[in-house]
Amino acid sequence: MLIAIAHRASQRERELFSERFQDADLAYLQDLEGEERLLAARRADVLLGWNPGLDLGGELLSEMRSLRLVQLVSAGADHLEANAFADEAVLCSNAGAYAEPMAEHVLAMTLALAKRLLPGHAELRQGILDQRTPSHTLRGSTVGIVGYGGIGQAVAAVFRPFGCSILAINRGGPITDPVGFHGTLDDVGEVFSRSDIVVLSAALTPRTRGLIGARELEQLRGESIFINVARAALVDEDALYEHLAAHPGILCGIDVWWEEPFRGQPFRMRRPFLDLPNVLGSPHNSGVTKGALFAGLDRACQNVARFLRGEPLQGVLRREDLFRG
Repeated sequence: MLIAIAHRASQRERELFSERFQDADLAYLQDLEGEERLLAARRADVLLGWNPGLDLGGELLSEMRSLRLVQLVSAGADHLEANAFADEAVLCSNAGAYAEPMAEHVLAMTLALAKRLLPGHAELRQGILDQRTPSHTLRGSTVGIVGYGGIGQAVAAVFRPFGCSILAINRGGPITDPVGFHGTLDDVGEVFSRSDIVVLSAALTPRTRGLIGARELEQLRGESIFINVARAALVDEDALYEHLAAHPGILCGIDVWWEEPFRGQPFRMRRPFLDLPNVLGSPHNSGVTKGALFAGLDRACQNVARFLRGEPLQGVLRREDLFRG
């Protein structure tokens, strides 16, 4: 078997690959040029990388017709185009790899918003000591989680010690956790209307793009907290901005943005979300803690190792959940 590495790997990563794949050949495509690179791509059985389309380009991907497995290091797969690979190739995301640090980030954002940490800090710098404006408590809140996979379940786990009840939305698969409600994407409006805190952690697919628009946002409670650590395109950008501007009591934490360098484009904020006093932003780094990215890479390697041993794979993607260019 030949495993092709799509991204530019560090020395530490190369040592990990050598340890995990002792019975396979390795080709670091970023190290190769010309005919040597093309031949390695054509021969590869497995492709491992963060964003193969961006790292390699569509022309080289189109030559990789012998692939039997495409394994992403990223948890999200919305950058992976279904029609870029032969039907015989199994496509796997690294779902849940960064769930625990992302759940911590959700909790941190929620607490910062609920406790007015940024406004209070800004007021202190202006010489204002406001001890009268009340903050929110998380104790006994209802938390609606749209996307109850690995991330959603980790989010639920950090909120349960506060005595929170959980309302879960997923694609209809079984849920073994104790939840107060289990629905599908058709129940988003109901979950919004019943929740004090709403967290988006769903995958971006053709079905979920634009899932949250003006109608769904109108269902949010007047003093609710809305957190998105999934993908910005789940939400209508203009509708969210207008709703937050018109409803300053709704607090919003945004970790993901509509125009990011992830697809090779520059970061740009079309609407001035950060000018709103009820918005807290972070630079799409909810899963980036010390050691988390390397641990995620190791998890992806373990799935490739399962493939080499002929064992069942984790994170297998359905082609209908991927975009086609």
